Amino acid sequence: MRRTSKKILRILRAVTVAVILAALLLCAAVFIINRKMMTAAESRILTENEAVSKGADCILVLGAGVWDGGVPSHMLSDRLDEAISLYKLGASDKLLMSGDHGSTDYDEVNVMKKYAIEAGVPSENVFMDHAGFSTYESLYRARDVFKAERIIIVTQKYHLYRAMYVAEKLGLEAYGVASDPRTYRGQQFRELREILARCKDWAYTVLMPEPTYLGEPIPIFGNGDATNDG
Repeated sequence: MRRTSKKILRILRAVTVAVILAALLLCAAVFIINRKMMTAAESRILTENEAVSKGADCILVLGAGVWDGGVPSHMLSDRLDEAISLYKLGASDKLLMSGDHGSTDYDEVNVMKKYAIEAGVPSENVFMDHAGFSTYESLYRARDVFKAERIIIVTQKYHLYRAMYVAEKLGLEAYGVASDPRTYRGQQFRELREILARCKDWAYTVLMPEPTYLGEPIPIFGNGDATNDG
């Protein structure tokens, strides 16, 4: 009986040590991936004036939540305001609005395009990517569907690191301009979630899965109204 108890204790100790080591290795991997993404992107986060000189094919605005009545959330309206400012400064003559329009009752991209048009951007210069369901998919489709090669990405800075890392791994020449004119409610939670999201997208850049939808090419050099509904 004693011998059996000792054997069980030895097994439990070994399992505990293995679990602790696995947890430490996982934490180290998460730290390394996050540090690598942030370091790789830092030098390509630009000011507005710096971005203007890059000759970008388009300014890519990554989607965020919209409220009832087709009102962009604060995070999204700040991204749009920054992108429109870059457009008016001459950073690119095309805007690519990429977001979630996966159902009839939720539509980020038409809200984004309407916002830009109301700010004075001609409709034909605003493209919509209706299947930008994630950062990875938005960038993959910017390359393969919209045929962009050199882009300026606009989003909040905490998100920009991941977006630019993914863009680089997809072979895009990408620069970023951060849109952080205010403090956002719930930002601490977003920062924590982003740590895991970076690990997820790091794995995607290794495996390179195709996005949910691809479809026929719609070159960014054409008319943005080709992406309008109907």
